[in-house]
Parts: sequence; C-alpha cells; structure tokens
Amino acid sequence: MPIEMHRVSRIADMLGESPVWDGERRLLYWVDGVARRVHRLDPATGLRQEWRMPSMVGSIGLTDGDALVVALADGIYDLDLATGVTRPLFRPDPPDPRVRFNDGKVDRAGRFLCGSMGIHADPLGALYQVGADERVRRFASGIRISNAICFSPDGGTMYFADSLDRALRRYGYDAEAGIAQEQGLLVDTSAFGSGPDGATVDADGCVWVALVQVGKIARFTPHGVLDRMIDAPVDIPSSIAFGGPELSTLYVTSIKDSGSGRAVSRHPDGGCLFAIEGLGVQGLPEPRFRRAAAPTRQAVASS
Repeated sequence: MPIEMHRVSRIADMLGESPVWDGERRLLYWVDGVARRVHRLDPATGLRQEWRMPSMVGSIGLTDGDALVVALADGIYDLDLATGVTRPLFRPDPPDPRVRFNDGKVDRAGRFLCGSMGIHADPLGALYQVGADERVRRFASGIRISNAICFSPDGGTMYFADSLDRALRRYGYDAEAGIAQEQGLLVDTSAFGSGPDGATVDADGCVWVALVQVGKIARFTPHGVLDRMIDAPVDIPSSIAFGGPELSTLYVTSIKDSGSGRAVSRHPDGGCLFAIEGLGVQGLPEPRFRRAAAPTRQAVASS
C-alpha cells in the first residue's frame, strides 16, 4: 500500500503540537501553543471543539473522565473539558518567568512527564514527573528546549531530548517506582541536519521522530539504527502520534510561526494537522494520567 498524506485541519495553527489519540472515544486532541488553544476532533463526524487556555500551552495527556492533563506556561494543570476550568497540579516555586513548560507525555503507569524550557532557549529547563498523588520528581536540568518524550512498549525505557543538543537520549525507566536513570545516547540527529522535536513509539518498539529543521520524519530501531526516513507533509513538522481505529494513522502537527523567530513556515499549509496512511505499522494505546482522589502538597524530589 503506498503512503498517502492528507490535510486534516482546515485552519492552520501557529504552533501545532502534542497530538494525542483517545482510543476509547476515538477522538484526536492537539494544541496550538501560541494561540493558547486545545483542539479536539472526531474524525468520524468531523465535529471539532476547542478550549482557550489562560497561557501558552505546551502539551496534553489523557486522563479519566471528560478531562485532560495540560502543560501550561507556568506548570502542570488538570483541565475539565465540560467547564474549561483548570486546576494546578504542580507549579515550580518560586516561578521563573524566563521558563515555560513544553513537551509532555503520560508514562505506561499513568504519571505525566513534562519538560520545561528557556523561553529564549537558555539552559533553564528541567524534566519533571507528576504522579497520581501529585508527588513531583525532577530528572534533569539545564535544558534549553525539552522534546521527544516517549516510552517503550513495556514502559521500561524512556526517550527524551534537548532539541538544541541534537541528541535523542535513552533512560532506563522503572515504571512501578517512577525512577529514571540515563543510559546514554540513542541517536545523534545532527547527522540528519536537525534537532529532534516530538516523538512517539510504535508497537514494534521503534521510535518515530519529527526532524523539525529538515521537514522529515524518521523511524529508529531501539538500538538507534535508522530504519526509515520519509518526507513530512510540510516543511516544519513538530510532533507525531499514531491514531485511528487500528492505530495505523500517523498524525502530524506542524508550525506556521512559533512566535520566537526560530521557526516560520514557507509552506502554504504550514501549521496544519496532517494524517499519513499506509506506513504498515501500528502505534500503541495512549495511557491515561491517574489523577489523585484529593489534592496533595508534595515537595520536588530529584532523581
């Protein structure tokens, strides 16, 4: 079957990011970070909805009920989709106006991991984990632009990147205890002319990465070997996720204008959401963040 690409969204996002497929409801979510919007699409009916956020939004994750976990500029929040109300789960104290939260993903055990970044790409970001009891761990610091968070099928390996390092790193991840330990480099993406942006893992355990600076999407084996390279539908692909009834559609978000001057598309469809069919692989069901029964206050622990 040949690869087919088609545009899903009618209106371009400024900074499309964080596609997430809800397999139970068969709904697709994604965000426009600059426009401060969370989008939802029912591909079967074409019904679209959106929620305006109080600040720039970096990423989202599924959770129970009609809700999402959302990374806003200053922290991690619970978003009630019925009311549009956000409740803070974690905000660094004291807040740093030079930093905002960016890429995030739910691990296989139901914790939300999210990296922050320097607004001007200064090394001020960190990688955080928020658990069901709202306990927070910090795994890394000195990050300029956090991206590419994703997990192996068994949850025992985490992938993460500082995009400006052009290095996709591998971490041993204890899903039961929620502890991560860096194991070294998986891929030096400078060989492909780009830093890594959003990433996802397929059912075979291979890592798909948006190569944002060269308009490509790459598939790497768990050993870091390039398995496939395809052209993205537009010049600045930002993030990717498998979805659809068979988890065989690769959804791709893209950038029209990131607002920082670092990424401005020259493609007429820059910023639009796309679907790629015919790749011959399947993704994995997206885990759900396990929310606490009642809010707790926990200190940040380093790991």
